[in-house]
Amino acid sequence: MKIFFISDIHGSLFFLKKALKRYREEGASYIVMLGDALYHGPRNPLPEEYKPQEVANLLNEYKDKIIAVRGNCDSEVDQMLIEYPMMADYSIILYNNRRLFLTHGHIYNEDNMPNLSENDVLVQGHTHLPVAKKHNRIYVLNPGSLSLPKEKNPNSYAILQDDLFQIKDLEGNVIKEIKF
Repeated sequence: MKIFFISDIHGSLFFLKKALKRYREEGASYIVMLGDALYHGPRNPLPEEYKPQEVANLLNEYKDKIIAVRGNCDSEVDQMLIEYPMMADYSIILYNNRRLFLTHGHIYNEDNMPNLSENDVLVQGHTHLPVAKKHNRIYVLNPGSLSLPKEKNPNSYAILQDDLFQIKDLEGNVIKEIKF
């Protein structure tokens, strides 16, 4: 199974369309959305083509394929527009005999780890930085930001297939990767 990861859309229709094109081209089974879907937040600039209602409508077209968690910029008002559950602080899925702990990153993160077993995986967004590493005995992954990347990183998404996690730019070029 191939899983497609995105985070920190922050209402950018422009970058969401590019990501969904990559999702279709990658042939992934599911989309994991790691929070901050619609609102840009008071500390962030407006992303390109900021259209949160249209972002919600487009995401709803994929509602049967999305596993989502709440970001620090997501609210109950956003959930009124979004037709899939998105208000949980975390979700856990099983993938090839390991737990993937999915969260935005503002509550659980590398500095505040959830209780995970050796070789389990923490997947978070929030920092707008792509990460693929092993921290002590846990894998720590972050697809980076779809619309507002930091520290001169490209806009990015990630793919997990056959225990290979790859972070890619929106052209499909691999930025970082790690094998479990």
